[in-house]
Amino acid sequence: MKDYDVVIIGAGPAGIFTALELADTGASILILEKGHDIHHRLELNKDPHGDRSEKRMNIVCGWGGAGAFSDGKLTLTTEYGGNLEDYMHKGELAKLISYVDDVYCRYGGRDRKVYGDEFAKERHELKRKAAAADLSFIPARIRHLGTDVNGQILANMRDSLPSNVHVLCDTPVEEIRCENGAHFISTHGETYRAKYLVAAPGRDGSEWFVNQIRKLGLRMTNNAVDIGVRVESPAEIYEPITDICYESKLVYYSRSFDDRIRTFCMNPNGFVVTENNDGLMTVNGHSFAHKKSENTNFAILVSKSFTEPFNEPIAYGKYIASLANMLGGGPIVQRLGDLRDGHRSTRERLMRGLVRPTMPSATPGDLSLVLPYRFLKDIMEMFEALDKVAPGANSRHTLLYGVEAKFYSARVELSDKLETRIPNFFAIGDGAGITRGLAQASAAGVVVGREICAREGKPKGD
Repeated sequence: MKDYDVVIIGAGPAGIFTALELADTGASILILEKGHDIHHRLELNKDPHGDRSEKRMNIVCGWGGAGAFSDGKLTLTTEYGGNLEDYMHKGELAKLISYVDDVYCRYGGRDRKVYGDEFAKERHELKRKAAAADLSFIPARIRHLGTDVNGQILANMRDSLPSNVHVLCDTPVEEIRCENGAHFISTHGETYRAKYLVAAPGRDGSEWFVNQIRKLGLRMTNNAVDIGVRVESPAEIYEPITDICYESKLVYYSRSFDDRIRTFCMNPNGFVVTENNDGLMTVNGHSFAHKKSENTNFAILVSKSFTEPFNEPIAYGKYIASLANMLGGGPIVQRLGDLRDGHRSTRERLMRGLVRPTMPSATPGDLSLVLPYRFLKDIMEMFEALDKVAPGANSRHTLLYGVEAKFYSARVELSDKLETRIPNFFAIGDGAGITRGLAQASAAGVVVGREICAREGKPKGD
């Protein structure tokens, strides 16, 4: 058994920023990550002849987490991107996000543009048009790093760590035990003991984390399940939005069911990609700083909350996604017009369309065999509303990829320092249901890192 002052499970943004805050304290720190280290990830991502299944897993696991190859957008707002406002005042959260932005700049992001500081008049007009379509338009300041630049920033962070921070990649954690004031973390070949434990799982580790929390007897609440599709259209269609605000949220409540539907992760001139969640293939999108497509993609997600006795929201989302895998051997792509008309999309129909898919490996199919009627109805209503803000959004040529699902539905009970009811055991990151993006995930790591510093008599400030 090996002893450390701090063990961090997960090397996504939450885990990385925890380590960065603690790095200069001299504490012995161990980071355990089930995916590859960042330099291996970057090389694998560049290799056109690499093993396809390994490359898919590489998208969501490894140093940098799923955010490493997911567009690199820092959402510089408290309005969305996570739930940290439940644990602190909005002003405190805003200061943390500003600090996180400074850190990303210091490691290589300073030259990347911040969108949203201009076009005040145009944003007001867009908000008016959205309201007339029953849409809530939530603009935000965004620093777009780009997938390529973000990868280098993450490599710079990794290379900056001093010798007291040990990183073990390709090392999945099997079990967490907490006994007599100490924390025991078991991997396939070793057990580690720590005074402080920081669980920072990404979305790919959410189900594993829920199982560990149940074994430890900790209370959880269920967030809403987010299930939907990734939309792809010619970039010109969404320029009325993206030219004014690179990233925004458009929120709609459906007439039929009063469900909350929102846009998520808009990528102008971006690319649709596959994510591998423990063998389950879902979709996502990203965009580069120096490589452009002719399309814009984003997700439309339907949020559904469940009540007792149902308590398996993550399993529910994975079941829906598995239907697409069963029918298509992976993600399915369908034209919006084919979906409305009750037709399965075929290669021939896609070729006749006006939108060239940026993920040609997706199988043409029928999403009505995958998504429940309620979700399909909500999505159709959302397109009708979007078309009033961005004419052409509801075109029959619009491509839909399915399924996109966000697996961060279970949230453990935490203090305002993001500590569980077990002393010195902290839980952060998307997989813990606390955050939903780079900025707030990183900010959560800062909170925990500073708290551990304070308890060890080495407080850190802004």
